[in-house]
Amino acid sequence: MSSTSNTKSKSMPPHHYHHHHQVPCTRTHQIAALLLVVGTFFFTRLFDRSFAPCTTTTLLRTSQNQFFGPHAWPEQGYGSQLSLKIYVYDAAEIDGLNQLMYGRDGKITEEACLKGQWGTQVKIHKLLLTSRYRTRKKEDADLFFVPSYVKCARMMGGLNDKEINQTYVKVISQMPYFRLSGGRNHIFVFPSGAGAHLFKSWATFINRSIILTPEGDRTDKRDTSAFNTWKDIIIPGNVDDGMTKDGTTVVRPLPISKRKYLANYLGRAQGKAGRLQLIELARQFPKKLECPDLKFSGPDKLGRKEYFEHLRNAKFCLAPRGESSWTLRFYESFFVECVPVILSDQTELPFQNVVDYSQVSIKWPSSRIGPQLLQYLESIPDKEIEAILARSRQIRCLFVYAADSEPCSAMRGIMWELQRKVRRFHHSAETFWLHNGSIVNRNLVEFPKWELPMPLP
Repeated sequence: MSSTSNTKSKSMPPHHYHHHHQVPCTRTHQIAALLLVVGTFFFTRLFDRSFAPCTTTTLLRTSQNQFFGPHAWPEQGYGSQLSLKIYVYDAAEIDGLNQLMYGRDGKITEEACLKGQWGTQVKIHKLLLTSRYRTRKKEDADLFFVPSYVKCARMMGGLNDKEINQTYVKVISQMPYFRLSGGRNHIFVFPSGAGAHLFKSWATFINRSIILTPEGDRTDKRDTSAFNTWKDIIIPGNVDDGMTKDGTTVVRPLPISKRKYLANYLGRAQGKAGRLQLIELARQFPKKLECPDLKFSGPDKLGRKEYFEHLRNAKFCLAPRGESSWTLRFYESFFVECVPVILSDQTELPFQNVVDYSQVSIKWPSSRIGPQLLQYLESIPDKEIEAILARSRQIRCLFVYAADSEPCSAMRGIMWELQRKVRRFHHSAETFWLHNGSIVNRNLVEFPKWELPMPLP
């Protein structure tokens, strides 16, 4: 076949396989072609870099340890943009929900509940009501938000533990969509160190639901932790609005050179080992560590301005554990521009898959609270402290409870984390499906015809 093919080729006129005379390829042509390829490669790289998105807000850890933002949530598991719908239950539509918000007599106010650690219960609820991701149609919702101010109501005498438990069970029994998903698509906020344990029967009724809490571990006090890393979300603590709002704040940070102390701890002892060690350390080194005897009630109560004035007067703000592993002091330190030093081994921090906390804080073993800690902190040059604080300014917007329409806010971060929790498929122990895709219960009744109250586990 080869000889036949060659014969045919030779017999064919030249224009059958060339439109013009072939120019011989010289070494000069080869060098020119190589230079063209190399030049094109470098020009393309330069062009790509020139038009790369400008990113300056959120710290992301990469293999080169560079920083990117502001919307640099990892695409894996999140999607390329926020796209979810959240239904917010109204207090009037479910019997008992009003009590979880305002107490048995309805005397608890939203304004009173905005303060302190439990303020996030109110803030998240109010921000969701005006969110672009809110839907008023249950059938369209990806997730359902259950408003509740129970921590505040309990602290102010509006509900006791037994009433909280009974009311939650009553409310859940009136939610068909809760039963449809086994609670997987329902969101609850528990903003204090007690976490979901405020609801005594949480393990029976909401063990599959999404829990928003600053508290990631309660195994130190309970046999079972209410926090599950697969479904639950760590949220930032509630920092005083006077320190997080744009413009004039309650106090402004001091220049590093004008700070009186190396470090401080502002809090009560509460009989906790780490806190007692810090108080003793301050007695030994009063010029380095400020640890005043603070009064949070009574005639000598420390005002919020005085509190933040103390907090800003040191280079490092020490954050030991209290009744539980998280502490509000960690978040407050970012707004007085004091480097937070975590002294709580079990603490969980929000948005850890986005923020590289090793670049904006220090975590020190709680078993090594002593002179060695102060020596280490003293060895850090002011130039490095300034660099840490500069990076901290970039990410602290993630600790501010502002609208999710803001390019960087706690609510926007929570929305991204919630999007990852969305389950498109209704699957629970009490749901079944037929060949045509209809969802039925054990009695083969289609979902739209389910009757209240719903049977509970």
